[in-house]
Amino acid sequence: MASRYREVYENWQRDPEGFWGSAGEDIDWVKPADKVFDPEAGVYGRWFAGAICNTCYNCVDRHVERGRADQAALIYDSPITGSQKTYSYSELLDEVQTLGAVMQAHGVEKGDRVIIYMPAIPQAAIAMLACARIGAIHSVVFGGFAAAELATRIDGCKAKLVLTASCGIEPGRIVEYKPLLDEAIELSKFKPEGVLLYQREQARASMIEGRDHDWDAEMARARGEGRKAPCVDVAATDPLYILYTSGTTGEPKGVVRDNGGHMVALYWSMKNIYGVDPGEVYWAASDVGWVVGHSYIVYAPLLHGNTSILFEGKPIGTPDAGVFWRVIWEHKVAAMFTAPTAFRAIKKEDPEGKFIRDYDLSNFRTLFLAGERADPDTIQWAEKHLEVPVYDHWWQTETGWAIAGNPVGLGALPVKYGSPTVPMPGYDIKILDDQCNEMATGETGAISVKLPLPPSCLPTLWNNDVRFKESYLNDYPGYYMTSDAGFVDEDGYVYVMARTDDIINVAGHRLSTGGMEEVIATHPDVAECAVIGMADQLKGQVPAGFIVLNSGVERAEGDIEGEVVKLVREKIGPVAAFKLAMTVPRLPKTRSGKILRGTMRKIADGEDYKMPATIDDPVILDEITAVLKGRGYPG
Repeated sequence: MASRYREVYENWQRDPEGFWGSAGEDIDWVKPADKVFDPEAGVYGRWFAGAICNTCYNCVDRHVERGRADQAALIYDSPITGSQKTYSYSELLDEVQTLGAVMQAHGVEKGDRVIIYMPAIPQAAIAMLACARIGAIHSVVFGGFAAAELATRIDGCKAKLVLTASCGIEPGRIVEYKPLLDEAIELSKFKPEGVLLYQREQARASMIEGRDHDWDAEMARARGEGRKAPCVDVAATDPLYILYTSGTTGEPKGVVRDNGGHMVALYWSMKNIYGVDPGEVYWAASDVGWVVGHSYIVYAPLLHGNTSILFEGKPIGTPDAGVFWRVIWEHKVAAMFTAPTAFRAIKKEDPEGKFIRDYDLSNFRTLFLAGERADPDTIQWAEKHLEVPVYDHWWQTETGWAIAGNPVGLGALPVKYGSPTVPMPGYDIKILDDQCNEMATGETGAISVKLPLPPSCLPTLWNNDVRFKESYLNDYPGYYMTSDAGFVDEDGYVYVMARTDDIINVAGHRLSTGGMEEVIATHPDVAECAVIGMADQLKGQVPAGFIVLNSGVERAEGDIEGEVVKLVREKIGPVAAFKLAMTVPRLPKTRSGKILRGTMRKIADGEDYKMPATIDDPVILDEITAVLKGRGYPG
C-alpha cells in the first residue's frame, strides 16, 4: 500500500493540538483536558492539561469490560527456568487489584514513590500496573543493580516501599537480590518503610522482621479479606513513573513520564508505527528495567489490547541461538522489537541462520530494531534469513517512544540502510551546528528537536527543573538536545551516526565513528565492532577499531585486522586515518545492549574511569585493557 506518512506528518505540522487531541480520543478519560497543550505550564508546556485519568484502567479494566476478559494479556516465557504462564486480561486485573490493595495496606498513597527491583517476571509488570492503579509513582531499577546505585535511586525518589524478588537468574548463575537490597537500604540516607518480597524457588531470601513482608502471604491475606484496590484518579500531568538514566557519567537523572500524554503517544504508536491490531501478539525482547520494557512490554501493548510477551532469557545460551524463533513460533508473534546487539549475538553463533529453519514463522510479519545503531549488515542478515521486513528505529529513555521510524501502519516507506527512516509526528528534527545554526542537507551536526516535545516525552527531571534545562535545553535554545549526531538527507531520512561525544576530530576533520563501524561490519568474518577516538599528539585523535569475530573463524587475526583497515581506507578514504584494528573476545556493553564506547576510550587513553553501573560483565574491561597493553597502549 502507498504510505500515508507524508500526509499524516503534514497534518501534525499544520495543527499539532488538533492532531494530538484527535489521537487522545482513543484514551478513556475521567475528565477530558481543558487544553490539549498548555504552553504556559511546566518547563516548555504540558500536554492534556486539566485532564483526569488512570493508566491502569486504560491498560486493563476497560478491556475486561469490553470483551477481552479471556484474551491473553501477558505471556511469561522463561527458558532460563523452563517455565511459562499466561495471564488473561481478567486474571491480570485480579492480580493488579489485589497487589494495589496490599500496597495501600502498607501505607502507599497517591503520589508516593515505590521502587521495583525485580527480574523479568510477571510480578514486575503487575507491580508497575498496581502502582499506576493507586496513583503511586513507580521507579523500576534493573534487578541485580549494584547496591550503591540502588541506594542512589532510593534516595533520589524517597521511596516509601520497595517491591523485590529473592533473586534473578542468569545463564549459569543465580543473582541474589536481597543482600544487594539490604546493603542499599543500609547505604541510603532515606529509609523505605517496608519491603515486599517475592520468593523465587531458585533462591529463597531471609527476611528482616518488621520491615520485610512476604509477597504471596500478603496477596493471600488480601484475597481472603476480599480487598481490591479501585482505580485512583490522577491528573494527566501527574507522574506515572521515574526512570533513572544509567549514570555512567555523574549522578543518574530521574526521567519523569506523565500519565496522559504517555498513554496517547504509546497507543498511537502501536498501530501507526508497529502495524499491529488489538488482539495480536507483540513481543519486545527487553527487560522491564529499561525504557523499552516500560513502553513496549507493559504499557503500549496493554493500552492497545494486544497480547504482550514477557521473556526471561537471552538471545543465545537459553538454550541456543534459536530461542527467539521458538518464542515467535510457539506464541504466534506478529511483530517483534529487540536490540541490534541481540541479532549480532545470534548471527555470531549461527551465521547461516540454520536454527530459523526449525520453526514455522508464518505468523511473523515484522522485526523492529532499536537501542544501538543497526548496522546495514545486521539488517540484511535478518532480512535474508527471516524473510520479513526489518526496520531500524530511533528513540531514547527521555522520549519513551520513537523519534524516527518507519511507520508500518501508515504504509512502510522504502528502507535506506543506515537510517531509522523519518521523524514521527510530534518531532520537528533539525541538524544544528555549535552556534545553533541549521545545517545544510547531508551535513553532520547535532540532532535536535524543536520545542515543544510531543506527548510522552519527559516534561522535566524528578524534582530538578534546573538540571533538566542544563542537560537538554540550554545548549540549543528552543530545542531539545538529543546528544546524538547525524544528518538528514534530501528525502527527509534521518541518519544517527554517533553520540555527539563519538564524533572524533582527526587533524581538523570531524569524522563519525558510526560510519566506520558500518564499513567494518561488512567484513564477512566480523560479528560486531566498535570504533573509538584515541588521543594522538599529532592529529588530536585517531580512530581505533575493536572487532569481535564470528564463531568458527579459523583465519589469523592479523590477516583479518589488515583487511579491516584496508576496507575502511577504501570506503571512507585516507582522511579517516584508520590504521588500527584489534581483535577482542567481547565488547563491553550495558545490560540493555549499548556498547560502552566512552569507557573504552578512557581505558585506551589511560584515563581514570568510573565502573559503569549498567555494565553487563565488568571482566570485559580487563580483556580490553589486556589487548591494548599488548599493542603498546596505556590500557
